[in-house]
Amino acid sequence: MPSSDIEQHGSQESGDVHPPEEALRSANKDEDGVPMAVQTKELRTLRGLLPEGSPWMRRLTIGIYAATAMLVLLALYALVGGLVERGRVTIDDLRYGRPRTTHLEGFVGHGEDRGIPTHIIAMNLNRRVVLIELPGGEPSVARVVEGPYLFGADESLTPIELRTQDMDGDGTPDLLMTIRREQIVYLNKDGMFRLPTAAEQAGLSRGQP
Repeated sequence: MPSSDIEQHGSQESGDVHPPEEALRSANKDEDGVPMAVQTKELRTLRGLLPEGSPWMRRLTIGIYAATAMLVLLALYALVGGLVERGRVTIDDLRYGRPRTTHLEGFVGHGEDRGIPTHIIAMNLNRRVVLIELPGGEPSVARVVEGPYLFGADESLTPIELRTQDMDGDGTPDLLMTIRREQIVYLNKDGMFRLPTAAEQAGLSRGQP
């Protein structure tokens, strides 16, 4: 091959290779070939504003961790509280049913000549407490005593506890109703249960320890 052809071929190959500077200049041009100005902007982050290791940065980090821990604890508290409440309602459903109903039998001196105890039923009917007494277990002479009204959205699921105890010291058992740790006394007077008068209530209050 003639030397002229070799030189010409070499010049063509060298013309196709761009130096790094020329490649950078061509890369910094837009589609119309106009050079673009390359600008660098410093990213100002929170770490840049507050240098790592500064007291303010440490306080901010501790505050973030404390707030996160508090939110987690609140979420756990709400979850555990909901589970506990659901479990309590389930246990009450098994024990008292719906509507909440409590039964009590005892010899209270009401028509028990046949030796059959008196049966007392306490029901929470849509937040209205109702007492049904069967003297001597006899349904034909049943007595209904209207109890208190319970305020609150979920009070219809509140159970009622019953027991008998001589509260006024007259030798006859009285009826005690407990609703959410609040106690109501029904005195056993004249063969039936009734609420105490104001004077009787004052005497009961003085007689309590």
